[in-house]
Amino acid sequence: MVPVSFASEEMFLTKGRALYWPREKALLVADLHLEKGSYFAQHGQMLPPYDSRETLERVADSVKETGARRVITLGDNFHDDDGTVRLEPYAAGMLEALTRSLDWVWITGNHDENMHRSFGGEITQELEIAGIVLRHIAKAGETRAELSGHFHPKIRMRIRQRHIARPCAVMARSAHSGDRMILPAFGAFTGGMDAGDPAILDALQPAQSIEAMVHAGKKIARFPVWHEAA
Repeated sequence: MVPVSFASEEMFLTKGRALYWPREKALLVADLHLEKGSYFAQHGQMLPPYDSRETLERVADSVKETGARRVITLGDNFHDDDGTVRLEPYAAGMLEALTRSLDWVWITGNHDENMHRSFGGEITQELEIAGIVLRHIAKAGETRAELSGHFHPKIRMRIRQRHIARPCAVMARSAHSGDRMILPAFGAFTGGMDAGDPAILDALQPAQSIEAMVHAGKKIARFPVWHEAA
């Protein structure tokens, strides 16, 4: 885990693309997209049917790593509303064990606005804790501190003559409004949008600077993607 200052709070980015908030003992994960594989299988694209197991195993590993007592998801928990019905018994058992042992909050997203089953835990559209708003999609014009998901941000880099893309968090800072961060997608079968895409930059306004952040060993690698014109 690597520390990051956010809204006067010390938080930690984990190697597994989660955010840990020590004061709340809360693990935040965005865009699990459970049952994405089975959704595509229904539409003729045969993907391995174990994405939900892999994603939930990684949630359990992150809980163990951080010692979290609470998990808060930031929307698009299932790839679609019917994903809760398709979840196979083994993965369902994993999820129920997690929600029984932890204080679990599901924030819903545009893919799962009407979750048919929660497997335990509280379901809500939005949450505010200690002045920080937790929602699925960053709200343009928001001046409070905000944590969100939805965009699956990635940063593209050139390393040793190779072009690679890595999931990243995107942080916006301003002297006139609260810090705002978009978390990387946590799910196994999630693509990504360039961290400097206009959709991301627009969603994080107003801001003075926006940067992509990547967990890199014992530090965070930071890549400026936008700065307010002088």
